[in-house]
Formats: sequence, structure tokens, C-alpha cells
Amino acid sequence: MPERTSRFLEEKGQKANLTHLVVEARGKKEDADLELEFRRILDQNPKGLANFEIQFADKRVNSAGLQIVDLVAHPIGRNYINPQQINRSYEILEKKFHRYPSHMGKGLKIFPKI
Repeated sequence: MPERTSRFLEEKGQKANLTHLVVEARGKKEDADLELEFRRILDQNPKGLANFEIQFADKRVNSAGLQIVDLVAHPIGRNYINPQQINRSYEILEKKFHRYPSHMGKGLKIFPKI
């Protein structure tokens, strides 16, 4: 995740700026676990990444951005769990994935690998 986001930010001339990754808060323990895993992911990736910071937003904030993420993530997750099932939402979304020529035309990265 961080290497592709860094590449995207670099394309847009924003790599030097602090980038906040906003996630929906789930609970004290779950948030702590997620933040720890987030830090581990950043530590395992090569240097030269953008400057990322994780922020937790309470569900009551009712963020339009987080609602859009939910609408997008669900069809992608359903496609990953059951790729044989017809999923028109995923078919529409897939055409909009940002692609890099060096990634053989693929714009989706499933993380973490299971």
C-alpha cells in the first residue's frame, strides 16, 4: 500500500507533504492493533516513501469520504472472496483503478495477503 500511494503522490507533486490516512475507529484495542500493523507495514517498505500518518475518525463523524470508501471496498472484497460470482459494481470499479505500466496493467493490490 505505501509504495503505490507514494508513487501516486509523487505523480501529483505531493510526495513531500504529510498524508493523513483516515480510518474509521472501531474500539481502543482494534485501533491500537491497526496502528501497530500500519507502523509495521511502513517499517518494512523501502525508504523514500511519502510521509504518512494514520488518523482515526469516529463513526459519528459520518464522513462522506469514509462512506465512499465503504461503497467501493465492499464490491472489491466480494470479488476477492468469490471471484466467480457476478459483481457488476466491481466490473465498473475495476475500469477506474489507477494503473502503472510497470505492474503489468494491474491497479489492485490485495493487502494483507492471506
